Amino acid sequence: DLYLLSDEVYEHLVFDGREHASVLRHEELYQRAFVVSSFGKTYHVTGWKTGYVVAPAPLTAELRKIHQYVSFTGVTPLQWALADYMLAHPEHVQELPAFYQAKRDLFCDLLAGSRFDFTRAAGTYFQLADYSAIRPELDDVTMAEWLTREHGVAAIPISVFYQQPPEGLRLVRFCFAKREETLREAAQRLCAI
Repeated sequence: DLYLLSDEVYEHLVFDGREHASVLRHEELYQRAFVVSSFGKTYHVTGWKTGYVVAPAPLTAELRKIHQYVSFTGVTPLQWALADYMLAHPEHVQELPAFYQAKRDLFCDLLAGSRFDFTRAAGTYFQLADYSAIRPELDDVTMAEWLTREHGVAAIPISVFYQQPPEGLRLVRFCFAKREETLREAAQRLCAI
C-alpha cells in the first residue's frame, strides 16, 4: 500500500557510460509511482522552475487536485520556448551526458592536487568533496561560509538536505555547471588551501 515519489531530475546527466535506472522501466513500480523530471536541469534553465510528473492516469488525477493549490502558474512563454528548442534540437538530450561529464572531469582533474578527498560524481552537476584534511573542526555550514568568505568559492553544505545529518559529516558540494575559466579559477583557489 505504498506509493513512490521518484526524483529523476538528473535522468539525462549520467556519466561514464552508465544508464539512468528509472522506476518507469518496471511495470509494478510504475503503477504506484510519481516520477518527477525537470526541463530546467535538462535544458540549462533551472531558474525557469519548469518540470513535469509522469504517473498513471488515476494517480495524476489525484496529483492535479493538490497541484492546483500549490502552483499558481505555468508560464506559457517559457513552455513554448522549451517546446521550440526541443523540436529544433532533438540531439540535445543525447549530448548532455558528455557535455557535463567533460566539465566534471575537468573540475576533478584540477581538484586532484588539492587536500579535498572525493569520488567523481556518477551523475548530476555537483561534486561532493570531503574537507576533513583541511578544517575538520568546522561543520559543513561553517565550512561553506569560510570557503566563500576567505577563498571566494561558493560551496553548498550537505547537512541542509538532512532532517538529522549524520554525526561528523564533513562534505560540501561544488557545482561544476560553469564556464571552463570559472572552474579553473575555483580549482586554483581550492588547491591553494
